[in-house]
Amino acid sequence: MKTILILVCCAVTTCKMASGSRVTSVNFEIFGKVQGVFFRKHTEKTAKGLGLVGWVMNTPQKTVQGQVQGREEKVAEMKKWLQTKGSPKSKIEKAVFTEERAIPALTYKSFSIKE
Repeated sequence: MKTILILVCCAVTTCKMASGSRVTSVNFEIFGKVQGVFFRKHTEKTAKGLGLVGWVMNTPQKTVQGQVQGREEKVAEMKKWLQTKGSPKSKIEKAVFTEERAIPALTYKSFSIKE
């Protein structure tokens, strides 16, 4: 029992994936012309292509919010995409990232669009 406890503790404190890179989570909100331009669909496609998990949704305030989780360097790539690219017809005015942190394990199994 003691050995199992130590292994679990170590797994939680290292916050690393099998490849050795840190597992990171970040919340985002994107402002501008981001609804009605397939922004969520392109976000889902890009996140999946980077091997990330999480979710994305429209808000009543005409923004898009979500969360991405995965390898630290892939989350950084996704943040850049959310800030500068988006869907072809979107016009991003501002991207806000909050609660960026290392996590012990992924809390989602895939990336999805929330309605």
